Amino acid sequence: MKLGPLLAGAGLPTPDGSDVEVRSIVYDSRRASKASLFVAIKGAHRDGHDHADDAVARGAVAVVAERPLPLAVPVAVVADTRAALAGLAAELFDHPTRKLRLAAVTGTDGKTTTVHLLSDVLEAAGERTGYATTVDFKCCDHEWANETRQTTQEAVEVQEFFAELLVAGGTWGVLEATSHALALEKLRGCDVDIAVFTNLSAEHLDFHGTLQAYLEAKAILFAELLKGPGKGVEKTAVLNADDPHWSYLADRARPARTITYGLDALADVQGRIDRADASGSHVEIAAFGDTVELDLPLVGRFNVENALAAAAAGVAAGVPLERARAALAAARPVPGRMQRVEGSQPFSVIVDYAHTPASLEKVLALLRPLTAGRLIAVFGSAGERDREKRPKMAEVASRLADLFVITQEDPRLEDPEAILREVEAGAIASGKRRGADYLVVPDRAEAIAAAIERAREGDTVVLCGKGHESSIIVGEEKAPWDEVGAARAALRAHGHQA
Repeated sequence: MKLGPLLAGAGLPTPDGSDVEVRSIVYDSRRASKASLFVAIKGAHRDGHDHADDAVARGAVAVVAERPLPLAVPVAVVADTRAALAGLAAELFDHPTRKLRLAAVTGTDGKTTTVHLLSDVLEAAGERTGYATTVDFKCCDHEWANETRQTTQEAVEVQEFFAELLVAGGTWGVLEATSHALALEKLRGCDVDIAVFTNLSAEHLDFHGTLQAYLEAKAILFAELLKGPGKGVEKTAVLNADDPHWSYLADRARPARTITYGLDALADVQGRIDRADASGSHVEIAAFGDTVELDLPLVGRFNVENALAAAAAGVAAGVPLERARAALAAARPVPGRMQRVEGSQPFSVIVDYAHTPASLEKVLALLRPLTAGRLIAVFGSAGERDREKRPKMAEVASRLADLFVITQEDPRLEDPEAILREVEAGAIASGKRRGADYLVVPDRAEAIAAAIERAREGDTVVLCGKGHESSIIVGEEKAPWDEVGAARAALRAHGHQA
């Protein structure tokens, strides 16, 4: 595509020399190649403007920047290169979500599971879906792991993914819409038809500053619902009526249609848990005059909430409730979400992604009545992320666990020992004693081994914070990691067949 029409189509200025051919868009100078357009992005640790000359040396034929740069190629100067990147990506890939129906799920917890469940609900109605989640990707019949450590990819990858899904015959896309992605314009140019809200609790305050700003970032998804073209499905906000923030988002979505779901509050899609145990829940769902019952094979109230969100979004997409029932009754657990590590041990070992105080509390509160013996938790807190949550993680564990082990998660460029001290402060403030009530073991594999070594018959060991992730980020390097594999190794080391 010629540079001039590409820039103009994205609403950007066209500098002299804009008749050059552009074959790709890159935001990392190391990925620049012949006929690429380099967009200079300011990151957390590096500024792409400082590497524009490297991109040109590698073959970039033009640059988009926020200030003039002395380069031998055309430079388009814009106010916001992140917004420009999203507009350019949508233009280069011919705006795939103007044709592909799209559902986006936002919230603090439950996004990945809800995306998976909604995909299943849509497929049960004969649709062909693709999704992008923290854990994995799906493009019609092909699934693969997300090893990027990004929940929502950059705009170029997002638009390319949906373009490929459209070519593969997909009729619906489903994705996680994180607050970072919304605030950083990664989803600009994505025309959403159904926006789903799961819940909101304090998270990412290092980035957003306040809970209100965090909510405002989520609200972007709903405020922009009606901006895209109609695709034969009514634009709808699907909101959790049990979360007090739902009405604020409903206001932001108006005049789009609103469908609420809930267990406690009166809602359009009403759920009721008739019974629940370690195998799942028997649930009744009523929506717009129809009622179904099912055995949901996912453990915990929060998974019932995720299932209700998927059912409500299915209703918004025109899926009969009976079809949704069939899909939810056959739901598969998501890797790293309440995942059991089976073996010969006389106690339970579970891996879960819980990495916020609210999600840790949900997991421990769920497992507490299901555990005959002691509840043992292993967790940490990531570096360069919300520092306020660190002591809160230990406060939650102090209330709900009999023993817990504080360890590293992803220290990144922070001092790992300093992070551990900040987490431990919550245990000390709760009156807990190191060595008796909790341990501090910096090495995560050793921490898991320490928890499993202390487990006895009837106990539950829950490993929180990493879930499906295949690496631990130390400095700027990704060290390979496998939480389930580490648990199996520890079980074998203590004489249990894993």
